[in-house]
Amino acid sequence: MTAPLHETSAGASTATVDGAPADPGTSGTPDKGIQGRSPWKIAWTRLKRDKLALAGACVVGFLILVAIFAPLIVGLLGHPPDEFHEDQIDPLFGTPIGSWGGISSDFLLGVEPVNGRDVFSRIVYGARISLLVAFLAAVFAVLLGTVLGIVAGYFGGWIDAALSRVMDVMLAFPQLLFTIALVSVLPNELFGIEGSGVRIGALVVVIGFFGWPYVGRIVRGQTLSLREREYVEAARSLGAGRLYILRKELLPNLVAPITVYATLMIPTNILTEAALSFLGAGVKPPTASWGQMLSKAVNTYESDPLFMVIPGLAIFITVLAFNLFGDGVRDALDPKGSR
Repeated sequence: MTAPLHETSAGASTATVDGAPADPGTSGTPDKGIQGRSPWKIAWTRLKRDKLALAGACVVGFLILVAIFAPLIVGLLGHPPDEFHEDQIDPLFGTPIGSWGGISSDFLLGVEPVNGRDVFSRIVYGARISLLVAFLAAVFAVLLGTVLGIVAGYFGGWIDAALSRVMDVMLAFPQLLFTIALVSVLPNELFGIEGSGVRIGALVVVIGFFGWPYVGRIVRGQTLSLREREYVEAARSLGAGRLYILRKELLPNLVAPITVYATLMIPTNILTEAALSFLGAGVKPPTASWGQMLSKAVNTYESDPLFMVIPGLAIFITVLAFNLFGDGVRDALDPKGSR
């Protein structure tokens, strides 16, 4: 039986069978269908709609570039961070010559009171110290917390009980006092590292060691829920070993909460490093540090308030940018969020 032809409004002919349109799949035009989206693509789509999070990410990226290329930036726009400029200091009062803390074309953010070091150079190098300590401590805490948290949540029993009690003890331990006591007895040279390198290594280990219980509790709670899911039971029924289940089934589903907590842990580590440097338990002078600059500004804020404002503003902007970016990542990775 020959199918009759019906004219369309555009003049083209379409075939029908017994008055019904023919199957479009049999025509020359291919059917595109519905394209699937991965969870990470969905998260990126949500994150792009959050303007505050993108602004925070841009500031974070800028700070990372500043920390990486600090020697180049200082060479072009500033002076060596440990170089004294007594000619910029009033010999009678010990304050910078001129208004606004000695800001000029040669000293973009002025000079330090008493010694005349370039504030711009020390802010740039201080970003390197703060971000280095914060990132390394966060990586250390995330790795240790993830391993111990997933082990406690999956195996349960006495292993879970023992690790949970260790987490409770670590969370109740006075981190600040322990760090100050540890730094006070550190030698000037350790494992071939000298000076501020010893202090930086100690800060990374201490901050990361006291930060892993927070990650461990989150990972443990998520693992307790995930280990009862159908795909884990299916893998177990097919003979998959414990290591395979931990590595292939549970860990990929923990990436989202771990990523969110890592982005929110970095600003906390920056504040911790600044607080320890403010108290004298951070990097050794003359290495530049934002907290150390604030500590020195306490004695000169009446005569030169700008010297306190600049490092304080640097800490504020950095922490705010990381918090905005972390909140945006958390909302983007939330499975209950709108698509």
